[in-house]
Amino acid sequence: MTKEWFDAAIQSQESTVQARRLLLEEAERRKNNPGRSYEIKSSGNRVYASKQVTESVNALLPEDGRLNFTQLAIKYGHPAIEYEVITEDGYILKLFHIPGTKGRPVLLMHGIADSADTWIIRGNLSLAVSLANSGYDLWIGNIRGNRYSRHHVSLNPDEDDAFWNFSFHENGFYDLPAIIDTILNKTGADMLNAIAHSQGNTLFYVLCSTRPEYNSKINVMMALAPICYLQNVPPPLSILIQLSPSLYKLLSDFDINEIGNHNSLLNTFEKIICTRPKIGYAICIESIVFPIIGYDNEELKPDFVPVLVGHFPTSASTKGLYHFAQVGLRKTFAQFDYGNAGNLEKYNSTLPPVYDLNLVTTKIVLYVGLNDCISTIADVAILRSQLRNVVRYIVSPRLECNHLDHVWGEHMNNYLFPYIYDVLKSYK
Repeated sequence: MTKEWFDAAIQSQESTVQARRLLLEEAERRKNNPGRSYEIKSSGNRVYASKQVTESVNALLPEDGRLNFTQLAIKYGHPAIEYEVITEDGYILKLFHIPGTKGRPVLLMHGIADSADTWIIRGNLSLAVSLANSGYDLWIGNIRGNRYSRHHVSLNPDEDDAFWNFSFHENGFYDLPAIIDTILNKTGADMLNAIAHSQGNTLFYVLCSTRPEYNSKINVMMALAPICYLQNVPPPLSILIQLSPSLYKLLSDFDINEIGNHNSLLNTFEKIICTRPKIGYAICIESIVFPIIGYDNEELKPDFVPVLVGHFPTSASTKGLYHFAQVGLRKTFAQFDYGNAGNLEKYNSTLPPVYDLNLVTTKIVLYVGLNDCISTIADVAILRSQLRNVVRYIVSPRLECNHLDHVWGEHMNNYLFPYIYDVLKSYK
């Protein structure tokens, strides 16, 4: 990013100038009087914007960019109940429930660096609101580490590196079964239906292959943008995957184990830059997001970006990101690779265990986009060949459908929702 782009991104409106001024003032205050509470705050290797700066920057966002999940649910007519779910290894997760009476409970699971918000930030056009309007009993999960699940019975996410020692394996092995058991216990149902986006559906492959007894608790899982293999992704993602060992080591050397903290100083700058008309869209979406996920400016338009940056990204562990990169590098869907010595200690083998997808017997629906640069048609074909019970394979009728249109697309009610409703109706 050039200095000219950065300057253009922050000079146009008075509120942006004010936010920048506040950041500079805070830095000066930090130097002259480091004990005052209104400064930029630091905890371990994390740097946060102060409450004053955060509030000023959040004022740049529209209302739906500032509201949390429960506030959005109320705004769109469906008050949500909040539950705390404690996993076997002590993480405290937030689970949202929008009550309904139609059919089995429906669980929605988000992707990496995301949260339950992704299912509702499109308001009346979102899947959560649509399903709630139709009377379904909705449960919306959050995995460890995101903005709603930064809690543990003994670990502090801002001070204890051990809190971030997880990847999609722990999300699938611990988080998902705890969420499923809570839903079944609260409702008295014997099975649930699930809709999962990106990493969200990866968790089901992990769970059902490592704890096969959970296959009988899931009636059908609809995988939007299925993620299991990453060996056929195009640049720039393929380049990042090749560089990932060096990048992960660099981050580890600097003791950085979390990326995308919702209240971080970096996230604050993201909001300042990405909310700028035209230039913000060009920098944040057209230059960064679209090259990775697939270009589709009809579904993700500039007017939605200020809402989006109020919710995404949220925290992800660097180990979790690197685990996916390992899948791409090794062309194997396996547990985290700690190297020969680490694997011997962890697994009693020089190689990490491979997930046995033959053990996944629950019904699976795969929904893919031709323009998805992360969940590619070729990689989904490998996954499909290894799953025993793929009951439907659907290619989006929208040719430009990319990796995130499934949750953020402006017109997904036309090209996606009909398939979802048909699946829920067909597999009651």
